[in-house]
Amino acid sequence: MRKARAKRHLLSPDPKHKDELAERFVNNIMRQGKKSVAYKIFYDALETVENKTKENGLDVWKKALSNVTPQVEVRSRRVGGATFQIPQEIRQDRKISMGMKWMISYAKQRKGKPMAEKLADEIVAAYKEEGGSFKKKEDIHRMAEANKAFSHFRF
Repeated sequence: MRKARAKRHLLSPDPKHKDELAERFVNNIMRQGKKSVAYKIFYDALETVENKTKENGLDVWKKALSNVTPQVEVRSRRVGGATFQIPQEIRQDRKISMGMKWMISYAKQRKGKPMAEKLADEIVAAYKEEGGSFKKKEDIHRMAEANKAFSHFRF
């Protein structure tokens, strides 16, 4: 590479829970720079999760996030005119960001409620190992398992 590698941006922890992972999640929820709206959505969702599960909302969210975090992914690679789907392990920070983005996108796809309630429903579903984001992780793992024979073509 011609340029130096980009420096890692340090996040300050979120004000309520003092957790950097929660701050990262809020940044993924945020649209058009409206961070206060993103905080409100996240904290309302955690409160709803607490009411539904009768457990600490932050702990349920962390468990749900770990349930939807993928371990491997498939990447396309051309070898001699054919394109193969090659399974590869994922870096730790990419695993987490993929899981977060899946949770948020599948929460957005749910119909008819405010975003905080949709996000709470998705968190509870991921905590119980069901829902769209967990299914996405399972599909990725299944695809990697099916293409394990091509892993010797790694980059």
